[in-house]
Amino acid sequence: MLELGELRREARTAANKKLHASPGLGPQPRDDDRKPGSPHPALPLSDASRWREFSSPQPRTGFCPGSDPKPGIQPLRTNRGFPFCNHAVVGTVARVGITLQQFHQMSARVSGRKSRAASASMLLPPTRNPSVHTIILGVDPSLRGTGYGVIELAKPHPRTLVQGTISCPAAWPHSRCLANISQTIREVLRKYAPTVCAVEGLFFAQNLQTAILMGEARGAALAAIAEAGLEIYEIAPRKVKQAIVGYGAAQKHAVAKMVQRLLQLAEPPPADAADALALALAHAQSQGRYSLTAAKRI
Repeated sequence: MLELGELRREARTAANKKLHASPGLGPQPRDDDRKPGSPHPALPLSDASRWREFSSPQPRTGFCPGSDPKPGIQPLRTNRGFPFCNHAVVGTVARVGITLQQFHQMSARVSGRKSRAASASMLLPPTRNPSVHTIILGVDPSLRGTGYGVIELAKPHPRTLVQGTISCPAAWPHSRCLANISQTIREVLRKYAPTVCAVEGLFFAQNLQTAILMGEARGAALAAIAEAGLEIYEIAPRKVKQAIVGYGAAQKHAVAKMVQRLLQLAEPPPADAADALALALAHAQSQGRYSLTAAKRI
């Protein structure tokens, strides 16, 4: 057993001596000590011209400058003859060698000379939706107090053009109230020229007489708006409150306060005018790009 172990040690020693005596292996001279233009020991003589290119003043991307390889370690070579740096310390990432052509290609991409052509959709400016209206009329019909409001979409916030309530005394007959509603709506349309109207949707009334009166006032307002050729959309009251306040069963004073804040008004508008302005704001929100549900056109 002792003789077998000694034979194995002698065989390993001889193999190590043969390895160190092989050409191109063993301690390699430092890059700083190598003369300019001399081929790298790890490269074949046929690649001497390539080494001269990398030994010129331009950066050498395929070698590890200043490295001092240990005896018996040969730099790895690619199929093109350019070595990789395998002298990295454990725990670090070794730099990977590249060819001169690859280096020029990367330099061209970084400098932008060969950047990809932008697609046509990226070069064209964003198109504005032609159906988006900028001046919106909101109407909250009622026989004795019809609210109306006109807003203009602007930045940084919408601007109020006009808002008010069409009040009719209790002593007036129904026909006079309906005529007053139609006449006032026509004057607002002629003066401010809105392009779309948002009206409050129908609700279920327990009193039949109240439902008939509301329908009459609604019909007088819609007839005057339709004569001007405006698009008319109806929005349910709960959806309006949800869009403005964030709660579908919000009180009227909460709606008025939110309308005041959204339109930057000096004071909260009256209840009927606030509902009309809320309708206009809700329609402006429904025609935005992030709207999930479209308003119902009537």
